[in-house]
Amino acid sequence: MQHIRTEDIIIIDIETVSEKPFFTELHESWQQLWQGKVEKQLPQDVTAADFYTQRAGVMAEFSKIVCISMGYFMKEPQLRMRIKSFYGHDEKKILDDFLETMTKIEGRNSKWCFAGHNIKEFDIPFICRRLLINRIPIPRFLDFQNMKPWETNLVDTFQYWRFGDYKNFTSLKLLAAALEVPSPKDDIDGSMVGNVYWKENDLERIKIYCQKDVATVGNIFLRLKGKGLVHPDDIEYVQ
Repeated sequence: MQHIRTEDIIIIDIETVSEKPFFTELHESWQQLWQGKVEKQLPQDVTAADFYTQRAGVMAEFSKIVCISMGYFMKEPQLRMRIKSFYGHDEKKILDDFLETMTKIEGRNSKWCFAGHNIKEFDIPFICRRLLINRIPIPRFLDFQNMKPWETNLVDTFQYWRFGDYKNFTSLKLLAAALEVPSPKDDIDGSMVGNVYWKENDLERIKIYCQKDVATVGNIFLRLKGKGLVHPDDIEYVQ
């Protein structure tokens, strides 16, 4: 962590929702595929249809990305953070716009690396799966297949906090509280994103929630490096 320059990290976070609002709206063949996927995971007294509402949003084959937020640090002269989001109903456009921006960044800074909370096991694999489903080739900077851990350009605060203890699961909210990092997530949580999307059609609210995660991860990264935090007034949100 200490050897990574603050200005070299690109913090990312994604928000995902189920492909359809209800299990009954899936084609019959996809209903069967869902039942096959989750039959061994179903809690007692929970049907496959109910489980779809609860869990489909985090399974890449049955869901879609509705927001990708990314943030990075600038020194001018004090440390600032800039956050940009790609969001909407058109997942392919979200992915295309994200890749276009990342390609430009790679052209300017070859030492950059992704950062986030649990991005190694969730965000990055999810993006890669949805790229392939949308028939978009996986770019080199996202292709971590068959790489050794030290060959990947990832800073994962979730993995870092484990310190090799793989029984440990620490949420972003808990880690922020433990490190006394202010967490501005005062509206919704991850379990509510599907309802906000399908019932309220409020993409702006989802985008703001996603950006708050990015800001929190950025300050956790600074805390882990023993640096001062970025004040909310020093966070810029760009279109």
